[in-house]
Amino acid sequence: MNQTKRIKKMVTVGMLSGISYLLMWLSFPLPLLPPFLSVDFSDIPALLAAIIFGPMAGITVEAIKNLLHYIVQGSMTGVPVGQLANFTAGVLFILPTYFIFNKIRTTKGLGIGLVAGTMSMAIFMSILNYYVFLPAFTYFLNVPAESSSQMIKGIVTGILPFNIIKGFIVTFLFLLLYKKLSIWLDRQLEVKNI
Repeated sequence: MNQTKRIKKMVTVGMLSGISYLLMWLSFPLPLLPPFLSVDFSDIPALLAAIIFGPMAGITVEAIKNLLHYIVQGSMTGVPVGQLANFTAGVLFILPTYFIFNKIRTTKGLGIGLVAGTMSMAIFMSILNYYVFLPAFTYFLNVPAESSSQMIKGIVTGILPFNIIKGFIVTFLFLLLYKKLSIWLDRQLEVKNI
């Protein structure tokens, strides 16, 4: 990669990270689900970065966004458990999307990738919440841990449907954005492959 392309990539990834962080502010809870779960659109710039520059660029956007969020907003536990959960969910969403779209470079391929990313995020975040994130929250907040059956119920009735709904909202918005940007994105991909 020549110097000009490297600088363009760094500037674009930095800009997408900033946009991603700002989009975290535009979050909202979903009715009938726990209020601490809120939908935001900050994964959209990370997806763009991954599609244009590869998976590491998308992961970098997710990392910078969450680092900025931790520095500016902090964490109620003092440890960035929420930011780590957000980072993990974002990576679980963008990686399957990237790899499938990289094999099937059509709108249909993108749609399949986004659905796979949604399912990946929903399933693995349910497992990780059970074993890692919820126990970490209770530990660092110094509150009594829920029983195993209570945690499973909370995950099945709260976290799992939340991640599925969030994934489909982001999928819908990203497909709309892709239709508007498809010619520009194709040009970026051509330039990248030269």
